Amino acid sequence: MQNNQPITKELQIAGYQIKAIRGGFFGLDGGAMFGTVPKILWEKTNPADEHNRISMQTRLLLLISKDRKVLIDTGMGSDFIHKYGEKLGSKFSDLYGVKGETQIFSQLAKYGVKATDITDVILTHLHFDHAGGATQYDGTQLVPTFSNAKYYLQKANFETATHPNVREKASYLPANWQALVDQKKLVLLEGNTANLLPGISVQVVNGHTTGQQIVWIEDANNSLVYCADLIPMSTHVRLPWVMGYDLRPLDLIEEKRQILTKLAKVNGYVYFEHDPYVDAAQVEVSRDDFAVTEKFLLE
Repeated sequence: MQNNQPITKELQIAGYQIKAIRGGFFGLDGGAMFGTVPKILWEKTNPADEHNRISMQTRLLLLISKDRKVLIDTGMGSDFIHKYGEKLGSKFSDLYGVKGETQIFSQLAKYGVKATDITDVILTHLHFDHAGGATQYDGTQLVPTFSNAKYYLQKANFETATHPNVREKASYLPANWQALVDQKKLVLLEGNTANLLPGISVQVVNGHTTGQQIVWIEDANNSLVYCADLIPMSTHVRLPWVMGYDLRPLDLIEEKRQILTKLAKVNGYVYFEHDPYVDAAQVEVSRDDFAVTEKFLLE
């Protein structure tokens, strides 16, 4: 039975303090976010504005251990106009209703963390709402935002981003990664990687875009998976609820089934990168589908 009120929770897994980094809000078309699901259903939980956009957030994840500070994804970043030029920056901000992205650094500061303290950045994929904050404008040029970190990305996704198909071309922007390449900060992975970092593994899923990687944080007692655009919001736990943006929706549904089956068995946590209301949830099998049992805000 779903509890609609999120529970505030402190979570520690594999020696990491698990901290939600809530970036800014933005908006995407509700029909695009829910594909073939009728608006009469999705608007009950995700009401649209006058432009049919639903509210979404960039929820990053900070993992703090004794010797590492790991950030998963980077949001859109705070300098659209400087990064993309006046015309494109303003167009993006207006089109996607971007606001509040500058709070990522103040969110890190809540935990005593500065950008220079980040040791590792795991990028799930290079779409602009996930990798836009990977670089920033220093007044003269684009530089890595987290100057002391290695950035981990799937090689297949890098190749997709540098040679994008026509559907995704507008989402893969070189300004978000070229400085990482130039300064040799980018580490390209090839396939599923167990123990990429202590207690942290990545798994490749291709339903949304080629070479997306989701991130598992696990120990003997707990599991949390950062699902990125595999399951972007709590409403997407339902198997048929997939985005119009997904390149291979049937593959994505099967990927969701496998991940949620595992999480339901171990009572693990699924972390939602774009949910406007909650950070994470636990799930259960519901007939031939899945349902949320508890929702959480991680502190």
